[in-house]
Amino acid sequence: MTENLYLKEINQIRENLDNFFKSSDESPLTIEQKQSFMGLSYFSVKENLNLSVNLKKYENPEEITILATKGDERRYLRYGYFEFNHEKAKNRLTVFKHLDDDYLFVPFKDKTSGTESYGGGRYIELEPTNEGLYRIDFNLAYIPYCAFNDRYSCTLVPPENFLEVPIPAGQRNFP
Repeated sequence: MTENLYLKEINQIRENLDNFFKSSDESPLTIEQKQSFMGLSYFSVKENLNLSVNLKKYENPEEITILATKGDERRYLRYGYFEFNHEKAKNRLTVFKHLDDDYLFVPFKDKTSGTESYGGGRYIELEPTNEGLYRIDFNLAYIPYCAFNDRYSCTLVPPENFLEVPIPAGQRNFP
């Protein structure tokens, strides 16, 4: 995909998301928040953080419990992991699979968490590609709903997914 087409794709996704937050009944924003909502804040698009990775699946995925922000528990499979190079370092993130579907979930914290991005971390979804690899696009990293409204409970990022490098891509702090 050329840089221009990729940038257009990301900008369209962001515009659609902003419209959803502003006008949808399913938006995590309160009525009051919607009235002053001017759009989400994003890092600039970094094409080098749109990666094709080899998912290393565990032979026997372990069922685990991860706590959420309101103390409730969520059940996942510790499904596998992928590795990538960024900031002259080899990084590794664990991939979790929901028990009820094929959704692959990658919660993470990085060196921007708590300063430029939400302190509780961000989420990203892993998508299969036609080449047998997986696409992980940090430009699509998003803040969980609990950052916008305390009526939501969000999965906490497990310590194994705390990165020691900044990932300046995706959603930034919500005002």
